[in-house]
Amino acid sequence: MPTPHDLEGLRVVAHPLRLKLLSLLTAESLSAAEAARVLGESQANVSYHLRRLAQAGLVQLVEEARVRGGVAKRYRHDPASGEALASGDADEHRALMSALAAELVQRSARYEPGAPIVFTDAEVRLPAEAWQRVRDLGRELGRLLHDEAVAAGTPGAVRVAATVTLFPVAPGPAAPASEAPPSSDPGAE
Repeated sequence: MPTPHDLEGLRVVAHPLRLKLLSLLTAESLSAAEAARVLGESQANVSYHLRRLAQAGLVQLVEEARVRGGVAKRYRHDPASGEALASGDADEHRALMSALAAELVQRSARYEPGAPIVFTDAEVRLPAEAWQRVRDLGRELGRLLHDEAVAAGTPGAVRVAATVTLFPVAPGPAAPASEAPPSSDPGAE
């Protein structure tokens, strides 16, 4: 079986449909045909991307069921599998962050007006022990989201979006001058 690094590391998930499949396959196991119906995509397209995720070890075959003379292979996402993809390659990291950002923009368009939101954004320096704790809490949040996820249509369920990524930042300025917002303080230069 190929390792995640054989499949371009983080790039295997740096695709919007693959991110949607991972979210969908968190709450329930589905075949390519079932996932295609839910996502409004062609079965061939979903099947291709599902195979790539399976080859990378991000989804596991959990059931084979007879369907109209064929066999439907149902897959489920293992939320802990993503950490195996961390190759340390800067281009792969940027590709994944771009895909996550694009997915976040799409999800934010479906925000339920008036609903509460939990938000934080930070680029800070932490002691090594605090950084380890923050990473552990991020993993715990991921496990909780995946462990508690229920199938679409479950009565009383709240559909939520979550995008969390935690990573160390290389030493240097917070952003290149061309990306830094202009200062409103004339004496700041």
